Amino acid sequence: MKGYIEERAIDIANYIIDYNATVRQTAKKFGISKSTVHKDVTDRLLQINPTLARQARKVLDVNKSERHIRGGLATREKYLHQHESEGVQE
Repeated sequence: MKGYIEERAIDIANYIIDYNATVRQTAKKFGISKSTVHKDVTDRLLQINPTLARQARKVLDVNKSERHIRGGLATREKYLHQHESEGVQE
């Protein structure tokens, strides 16, 4: 594996752990795809630093288990703002 890929995988894992970041947030921050983030953390990092890989995986698993809640909150916010802009009072 090339050195920059190993370094990126470690940087990604540290970012996820430090900021409790989602795959999507991490991909945006590093300018890479969600697939690459996932591959770096689940495959490449396991070969480089298994302990760090497990820590990052824990954060991603928690985020995955909570994503339906975040999605629901985002939808709620969207509709609340639509009602406000239309001048609808509840």
